[in-house]
Amino acid sequence: MSAQTAAPPAQQSSSAGLSHGQIMTILAGLMMGMFLAALDQTIVSTAIRTIGDDLHGLSAQAWVTTAYLITSTIATPLYGKLSDIFGRRGFYLFAIVIFVIGSLACSFANSMYMLAAFRAIQGIGAGGLMSLALAIIGDILPPRERAKYQGYFLAVFATSSVLGPVIGGFFAEQGHILGLTGWRWVFLINVPIGIVAFLVVARTLHLEHTRQDHRIDYWGAVALTVGLVPLLTVAEQGRTWGWGSGKSIACFAIGILGLIGFVLAEAKMKDEALIPLRIFRHRAVTVTVVASVIIGMAMFGAMMMLPLYMQIVHNASPMKSGLMMLPLVAGMMTASITAGQLTARTGRVREFPIIGTAIVAVGMFLLHTISADTPLWQVMVFMAIVGIGLGNCMQALTLIVQNAVSPREIGMATSSATFFRQIGGTVGVAIFLSMLFSTVGGNIKTNLTDEAKTPAFQQALKSGLADKELMKDEHAYGILQSLANPKSGGGALNNVSEDSSVIARLPKAVAHPFEAGFAQSMDHVFLLASGIALLGFITLLFLPKIELRKQSAMAAAAAAAQDKSNAELAADGGAARRADTEADGGVDTGSTPADETHDDVSDAVAAAIARVEARKHGEQVDHSVARHASHDE
Repeated sequence: MSAQTAAPPAQQSSSAGLSHGQIMTILAGLMMGMFLAALDQTIVSTAIRTIGDDLHGLSAQAWVTTAYLITSTIATPLYGKLSDIFGRRGFYLFAIVIFVIGSLACSFANSMYMLAAFRAIQGIGAGGLMSLALAIIGDILPPRERAKYQGYFLAVFATSSVLGPVIGGFFAEQGHILGLTGWRWVFLINVPIGIVAFLVVARTLHLEHTRQDHRIDYWGAVALTVGLVPLLTVAEQGRTWGWGSGKSIACFAIGILGLIGFVLAEAKMKDEALIPLRIFRHRAVTVTVVASVIIGMAMFGAMMMLPLYMQIVHNASPMKSGLMMLPLVAGMMTASITAGQLTARTGRVREFPIIGTAIVAVGMFLLHTISADTPLWQVMVFMAIVGIGLGNCMQALTLIVQNAVSPREIGMATSSATFFRQIGGTVGVAIFLSMLFSTVGGNIKTNLTDEAKTPAFQQALKSGLADKELMKDEHAYGILQSLANPKSGGGALNNVSEDSSVIARLPKAVAHPFEAGFAQSMDHVFLLASGIALLGFITLLFLPKIELRKQSAMAAAAAAAQDKSNAELAADGGAARRADTEADGGVDTGSTPADETHDDVSDAVAAAIARVEARKHGEQVDHSVARHASHDE
């Protein structure tokens, strides 16, 4: 009986005893939850101008994005840490419920500020949908096998980046659907998807979890909030306020003080911290976190610039621009699935993000060479190259972080990687948009000066001013008038900056200088993104050799529980022998070879106890000490 109890952990199922069918069923629920969060980011951004016009608050649209961004970013590490302590299933279901409630509330908003408040509720749920899904996969699958399945999650993210603009554009263009304004269905569509995801997860996801007695890092959470709220706010609003304005400087100062307070709080809490600082002693974690920030900047920058390029330069509608992103998505999906399969077969993961960042740098540099006259097929080839690079990076970085920490800390590690990638993306978008709009005016003026002298431009301008249909278009006709009489103080550039879609309504020869100006500014952005990706490549060269574990977190937890149980049995047996010895006057008269064998087993169990304790602190057992102690016995 004792031999069965002491069965080695190697006999445990590496995937927590789940069949492939069970894993795929769980995956379906998790992917639906992730799809909710990923789709929402793109579908709302496409419809936000229509929403702002309908709610008479277009100037406040940035707050709708900022509110969601702040709550989702802050909630991400909280979900990770709390789910490590209390278990993931309840928190994942909670995230779905909160997200659905927030979505439903958004559909009834009657002002932009009310919509921003409801979007903040949505963000609280979204913070757990992404990170917890990856953490749950980390629980049920070992890293080497996990690589095959995480490609599905990246496919969900990539697919949503295409479907979002298409669906958002469709709803935004509809006056009413079933008695409700079309844009309100942008949020209502989340409700049935969320309900199905909740039912699937509740039915299939049953993870064994032993609650750990830990203190909750309240001060760390407060300090993180104080640090991130002003910094994320200024990242979104700084371009409007002015980066050197009093509001921006105040946000920077408060944010930096909050982050300093967060670091001090984490140092004081040690292992109980929201993001324990000791994890950065692992070179793999430190390098991966830095790379996640850098790659987040490049990735979100590209996914922000490319739709703008398609809509402004190639006159594509939001729906059509989403479909034009298919090469990027196809590249990401193909590379992600291929990298996952190769990782599962070979156990090698270090090479993929290194190669991926190099490919991203090359793809961004190629995008830097495009202009307003570049054939669309060529742009799509360059997009596919960027997608292949990103597909090699994303899941590999998550795997490396999960593999570097103790299995019981997978939630914290996964949410931390997601958290830093979101921070990088936010900073990247803020930098890229500021760079775009700070240079586009000068580039348009230069192109207008050069092309205004050409006969084609002058003829197109004259024809446009005589076009009765264009006269009905206040913005477009206003641009033509200001170009015909520059000294009148007309606002051609102001009109374009307020509504770039007006470019598509201008005569082709008149629109070309505007398109060329935007394309040139975007070229500078892509060149910067290429340099950032190159920095990520250099950073990832410092990754140490990675050896993926062959045991899932649940299997490791089961093995640890088995070791603990064996230790308790051995301790009870030792206590009984000591009692018998004392009863015999201090002489062990019943010692037999079998008892000596039992002692050897007890020594082995003692070593197992040491191993379990060491795992709690992320350390390795000094086996030589254990052998020395056994020899002394």
